[in-house]
Amino acid sequence: MLEILIADDHEIVRRGVRDVLQAHSGWSVCGETHSGREAVGIAASLRPAVAVLDMSMPDLNGVDAAREIRKSSPSTEVVLYTMHHSEELARDAFGAGALGYVLKSDAAATLVEAVQSAAQHLRYLSPRLRSTRAPALRRSTPAPQACRLTPREREIVQLLAEGKHNPCIAESLGISLKTVENHRFNVMQKLSVSSVVELVRWAMRNRLVPM
Repeated sequence: MLEILIADDHEIVRRGVRDVLQAHSGWSVCGETHSGREAVGIAASLRPAVAVLDMSMPDLNGVDAAREIRKSSPSTEVVLYTMHHSEELARDAFGAGALGYVLKSDAAATLVEAVQSAAQHLRYLSPRLRSTRAPALRRSTPAPQACRLTPREREIVQLLAEGKHNPCIAESLGISLKTVENHRFNVMQKLSVSSVVELVRWAMRNRLVPM
């Protein structure tokens, strides 16, 4: 039995994904969540064969969740699905250790193909992103600007962009308030921004939060 974890913050979408995947013989959805951070915890506990993650989720986006899942549960392969037709985001996804990048606008069969490929430890790219430029995606080189922030810094930027305050972020991540403040200062220095508003704009441009 191929066990699959689904993470999407929209219940209706999550239900549709579950129905599509469980209709496939020999597949079972062993866990569901609305949060990227919860997906990391569930993957570490259940060790599913494949985790199917939405790109845009609260607390932890799909790319960063994929990276954490690959660390905590190396046997779990990750498929990311998204509305964004973006080679840059696909490159980020593969750089984080995901094996699949699927567009939500593609047919349900595409998601099934992506999960099948991931279960066989093979990479899958949404057909509409396959082009003469696809070899660049296979190099899995993150976009230059994304490289400038560490995974922890990206987490903090996302939480700030979601309207969380420093004490809340510290509690959520299990770190001290001083550590959050240091990360925030470093991020603003790296990105040459001077306000949270500018950080939010950066997070939106880089798809850490929905636009």
